[in-house]
Amino acid sequence: MNRRPLAALVIAGLTLAACGGGDDPRALTLVTYESFPTADTPINEQLAAFTESTGIEVEILVAGDTGTMLAKAELTAGNPEGDVMWGIDNTFLSRAVNAGIFDRYTAAGLDTVPAEFTALVPNGEATPVDFGDVCINYDIAELAARGVEPPTTLDDLADPAYADMLVVQNPATSSPGLAFLLATIDEYGDDGWQDYWSRLVDNGVSVVDGWTQAYYEAFSYAGGDRPLVVSYGSSPPFEVLFAETELDAAPTGVVESTCFRQVEFAGILAGTDAPDEARQLVDFLLDERFQAELAMNVFVFPANSEVELDAAFTDFAVIPETSRSLDPAVIDENRSGWIDAWTDLVIG
Repeated sequence: MNRRPLAALVIAGLTLAACGGGDDPRALTLVTYESFPTADTPINEQLAAFTESTGIEVEILVAGDTGTMLAKAELTAGNPEGDVMWGIDNTFLSRAVNAGIFDRYTAAGLDTVPAEFTALVPNGEATPVDFGDVCINYDIAELAARGVEPPTTLDDLADPAYADMLVVQNPATSSPGLAFLLATIDEYGDDGWQDYWSRLVDNGVSVVDGWTQAYYEAFSYAGGDRPLVVSYGSSPPFEVLFAETELDAAPTGVVESTCFRQVEFAGILAGTDAPDEARQLVDFLLDERFQAELAMNVFVFPANSEVELDAAFTDFAVIPETSRSLDPAVIDENRSGWIDAWTDLVIG
């Protein structure tokens, strides 16, 4: 989920060796964002199974947050650092397509993906692989200790009762940061969103480059001093499942009215030296075997609608009855202007 400006790509150090590829195995590089699992997890076991069945090795290349990953890909368009990219979302999709980053491809198994997602890429520009909601998360115990009720609306975040409590990500470098900016534009419109952000600035909002810095350094539940953070509707089950002691309830909550729907895509990088192998990998990323591991390892909902989710995930994850969204064409037309205006207003 996942996601520092123009930083160099860092090899994650994970190469999934072929068990039957012979002396000259084929190899692919999967470029992805910073929160994609690179250790020994079921996700990586599935990639190893792909290697075993195809003889195609998969090396993971971590590229920072989504905005950073995209910026690097734009600079290397046509001569990519890898072969397949995972993690461009609907807030950045048109930018990636317009930059010529991806080769068009209609993946096998696309019929398992809801029409609302495939409609975003009607010509095979990329392949929907997962979805979730970017929402304000809060530290339940910390707010209680401060004697403050959790916020329920975007407007609450600008209330002095929540002064110096909120950390957000820079929308120029972070996909959840951009999603949150779009949520505020959806709420307040072209005539009101800048005034809203001025109020957030006056209320002490903190801005960092990416999700990892916001959640694991600034958020109070992870040891920081900010009990409100832009994260995901699927963050609470992560905290339950990976708590040091068993928990019966999530220690963090979600402000459902703030949620913006995010759809993530995988795409074949234009200029890859291995287009046939890249297509096989994209097909596999949509396969039920791989998709079944996403919820409990990447903490997103699989795009493949035939996957049955683990109750440990669904019991604590939040899917709002209605999520905020903006027309991709509207995002495409205004994204740069909105980010520039936000930067002038918030960063100065």
